[in-house]
Amino acid sequence: MQLPYELILGWRYTRAGRATRRNGFISFISGVSMLGIALGVAALIIVLSVMNGFQKEVRDRMLGVVSHIEIFAPNGAALPDLARTLTEVRANPQVIGAAPFIATQALLARGEDMKGTMVRGIDPAREPEVTDLAVELKNTGLSRLIPGEFGVVLGGELARSLGVREGDKVTLVAPSGQVTPAGIVPRLKQMTVVGTFDSGHFEYDSALVLMHMDDAARIFRLEGPTGVRLKLRDLHQAREVGAQLAGSLTGDLLIRDWTRQNRTWFSAVQLEKRMMFIILTLIVAVAAFNLVSTLVMTVTDKRADIAILRTLGASPQSIMGIFVVQGAMVGVIGTLAGLALGLGVAFNIDVLVPALERLLDASFLPKDIYLISRMPSDPQQSDILPIAIISLVLSFLATLYPSWRASRVNPAEALRYE
Repeated sequence: MQLPYELILGWRYTRAGRATRRNGFISFISGVSMLGIALGVAALIIVLSVMNGFQKEVRDRMLGVVSHIEIFAPNGAALPDLARTLTEVRANPQVIGAAPFIATQALLARGEDMKGTMVRGIDPAREPEVTDLAVELKNTGLSRLIPGEFGVVLGGELARSLGVREGDKVTLVAPSGQVTPAGIVPRLKQMTVVGTFDSGHFEYDSALVLMHMDDAARIFRLEGPTGVRLKLRDLHQAREVGAQLAGSLTGDLLIRDWTRQNRTWFSAVQLEKRMMFIILTLIVAVAAFNLVSTLVMTVTDKRADIAILRTLGASPQSIMGIFVVQGAMVGVIGTLAGLALGLGVAFNIDVLVPALERLLDASFLPKDIYLISRMPSDPQQSDILPIAIISLVLSFLATLYPSWRASRVNPAEALRYE
């Protein structure tokens, strides 16, 4: 099948151009435009992949401590019917783990040092069903949480700030005090540190205290667990499953999924991604609109060819199509090269960054400063496809005006001095 001559001539103009000095310069400008598009697309893919990697890394560390969904009674009260609530939540096919818990706040003191903490009373046997941290601590810290012995497992940063280690005593100060003739006296309980943990998430490592659920109920004078923590097959379905449970659970219960627990952080990351996308898209736009100058120079150089084609019967639409094909070819080649370069770097960033650090004798993410010591990357199709489409669309738009000007060339004027 014979190809349309517009396509053949457009491709010929794209790859030709070194016979004369002027044509060689046009070819050089065309190559620069192609390279600019490729670098812009690659930069977009690499930056967004790294941002996705950081988001995934922090999210996974956070979900090592936080469950996918929490169901709890209002005002910190005990659940009215724990058995019925557990039965109803396990009826949902997305739920693969459920564990009761008590959540409250307290002060933890040792000597003159005092810290505000988040206290979580757990069932050591069931907690590994809902968090990865509990799985890691199952045979160490959690196994030492025995009801009646009032042991606690502290976050590593909290333990270091209080200067305690395993076996030391700390004092837990409950928020609600005892009413005595002398006034309200805070309730104090001496606890034994039976273990520590480091989740990699500073917010929890510096404030979370784990204890047995029965001990927490006695200290805070509760009749039972204040809520149930759930683990799902697909963490991305948390909002949908939460909505389903809201319609199926009995009683006045509140439901909170992991995306709402850290809404501000996730919103900030998404806003940052959008801004980076817009800023880096401008690089692609600048490179794409370099095609305007390339095509304008090409049209000026090919005025005689255009006039001859017109006299042979070519329509203005065909002339316009030739130069649209030329510009589109530059955009397509540049976009494909950028995709190959960007994906190649994004998928091998765990190898390239350490090699670059060794070459420069530097550390981009020092362990003592940053939460993550390696450069993560997570290329996603939802980012890559829009990048490719936007690059192609910008390249096509850049061809329209020069191509239209080419279609308006007057054959008599163009051939007057030839």
